[in-house]
Amino acid sequence: MSQHITMIGAGLVGSLMSIYLGQRGYKVDVYDKLPDIRQASIPAGRSINLALANRGIRALQQVGVMDKVNQLLIPMKGRMLHDVTGKLTLQPYGQKPEEVIYSVSRAGLVSLLRDEAEATNNVTFHFETKLVDIDPENQTINLKNEQNDDVMTHQYDILLGTDGAGSKTRRSLESLGLTGFSSDLLEHSYKELTIPAGDVNQFQIDKEALHIWPRGGYMLIALPNLDGSFTVTLFMPNKGPISFEAFSDKKAVERFFKEQFSDVLELIPNLADDYFTNPTGILGTVRAKNWAHGNILLFGDASHAIVPFHGQGMNCGFEDCSELYRLLNKHSDDWSKVISEFTSARRDNADAIADMALENYVEMRDSVRDPQFQLKKAIAFKLEQHYPTQFIPRYSMVMFHHIPYADAYRRGKVQADILTQLSSGNDNIDDIDWQLAAQLVQDKLEPISKEFLH
Repeated sequence: MSQHITMIGAGLVGSLMSIYLGQRGYKVDVYDKLPDIRQASIPAGRSINLALANRGIRALQQVGVMDKVNQLLIPMKGRMLHDVTGKLTLQPYGQKPEEVIYSVSRAGLVSLLRDEAEATNNVTFHFETKLVDIDPENQTINLKNEQNDDVMTHQYDILLGTDGAGSKTRRSLESLGLTGFSSDLLEHSYKELTIPAGDVNQFQIDKEALHIWPRGGYMLIALPNLDGSFTVTLFMPNKGPISFEAFSDKKAVERFFKEQFSDVLELIPNLADDYFTNPTGILGTVRAKNWAHGNILLFGDASHAIVPFHGQGMNCGFEDCSELYRLLNKHSDDWSKVISEFTSARRDNADAIADMALENYVEMRDSVRDPQFQLKKAIAFKLEQHYPTQFIPRYSMVMFHHIPYADAYRRGKVQADILTQLSSGNDNIDDIDWQLAAQLVQDKLEPISKEFLH
């Protein structure tokens, strides 16, 4: 391929996209401001594991690395709810054996992807090299070496910005006068803790579940790691009586955990110390009307960062890579056509998953405890059994199929109305009017194309 690809950002999305391009025959240079995670440990408190689902898996399969990725995965069959007394309730994600999501190490996955990119012999990573600015007219960028402060100018043919939610590529375009970008912070933040492994790498709680301690306005979650530990994340308001602002000393933190998460307090040694040592992370949503300018294209979190409550940030970014690959095939590597079409192909879907992720925060921290929520979930599973191409629960559409996010969001609203109508006045699934259910499904939901079903 005659055109040289320059990428800013060597995270998960940038590393995967470099594999696609390297395998395609492009020469690719990837610049990242951070040290190489293969040689430097990840900072404490920064999302060390993620949820991998079908959209991400398909992209990994396309570049032929899924067999290796499988060795990094721990299946999670559902949400394990912990109430205040310590009572456990498992809510399965789906009703088929294969309908699980996977906990995966961020460091392990990004290291594997970088190794595979370099194995194409077409991809070169440049770490601790920071983007300074962009000159689109001359198709040049200035880059700064973080170790010696040297600045160099680099000519690009195609510039891809995959440098995350705080994207310097995006901010550089904004400084040049491009508009249509927004960044909205949630009034909640997060803090990570760790449940260590027990004796001989034993998991101290069920390893095949995503654990949730839903408490209404806030929650705790835990995902398993291969070494037997769990990454624990506290999501909480920034201000208020129960908030990050409210807990200013170790005794207050210990008292809070003893009252609300007593079963966790027993599992985390030095919890209060870790609470104040680890950083508090912000949560926000980035949206963009247009992801492209000339030969510059943004994707992944750089153009559509979302809150983590649907486990789709990485999966959506990986789907971006798969879509870019599709468009390169469609347009025979005519980048002008690919870049022109990419935004329209992805923006509505990115906006839809951003909205669903925000809604899922309320579901995870609160709705999952509601008997009516649980009844609706049971009805939805029953309808899926009878009408598998018409009624698929929204969570399943997002996590286990390839239905465009925008379609899943639209259908999900229709299905929510159906479930509300069927459950109204009922407390038990045996009381449901199934004739009415059949009529509603047939009248309101068109069949889903088989190409989108897993």
